[in-house]
Amino acid sequence: MSYMHRGSHATATNNYRSNYGRCLVGADALIGKDVYNYDDEHIGDVKEIMLNSATGEIAYVVLSFGGILGLGEKLFAVPWKALTLDSNNQTLILNECKERLESAPGFDKDCWPNMAEKNWINEVHTFYETRVYSFEQDY
Repeated sequence: MSYMHRGSHATATNNYRSNYGRCLVGADALIGKDVYNYDDEHIGDVKEIMLNSATGEIAYVVLSFGGILGLGEKLFAVPWKALTLDSNNQTLILNECKERLESAPGFDKDCWPNMAEKNWINEVHTFYETRVYSFEQDY
């Protein structure tokens, strides 16, 4: 159940969202959403949103790509800054063609990388040509 459907806070939340428009989006509104590129090709869908617990920033959006009915799909950690939110169509846009995405650093759904490991962080951000987010390793 989404926050919008819980108890008496729903009205306050609706007023809040209407006042602030498209500046704030709940994470549950993005999980499961389709991701397209600028050629309107379906790239995949959002599986998870990873937050940097030290800064509170969104670090990555975990995107699924390929496979059939979840079998053989590959997961990708796409830096938030590589994505554009298209609130009119309720989708995310990633400016990558499918062919290039196939060579992106990815992982299997049963074997996630250590997303705090500096070499992995650098590899992902180099691929998407984004600035490495600030990260304080507190593990």
